[in-house]
Amino acid sequence: MAQVKIYGVREKLAPMRQQLSDVIHGCVVEALHFPVNKRAHRFIGLAHEDFFMPEGRTDAYIILEIMMITGRTVETKKKLIRLLFDRIQDEVGIAHQDIEICILESPAANWGFRGMHGDEVKLDYKIAV
Repeated sequence: MAQVKIYGVREKLAPMRQQLSDVIHGCVVEALHFPVNKRAHRFIGLAHEDFFMPEGRTDAYIILEIMMITGRTVETKKKLIRLLFDRIQDEVGIAHQDIEICILESPAANWGFRGMHGDEVKLDYKIAV
């Protein structure tokens, strides 16, 4: 299981929402071996005055928070981050400088979906990649 929150300035984020979601999903499918039909993205567009950012960033600045079940290797997580940086820059046009990524992990027992505890659900993909 993985869920992605994308934060950005509302006026910049809204027009690129679908393209950005497609790029993020492609990276997740490739790096985490997710099924193509597994996509859980939330776009959180903030008013410019509500989104404080580090010096040197532009209005294209985004923060990606990826919440997932614990179990991926360091190499897999680094691959996901590298893919996200490069493909978002190449395909969406957001510079590396304007992209921040954080992976948050939680044990399967802390998840609940499909009416079950995450550690009891039989997934159709592997977590340990």
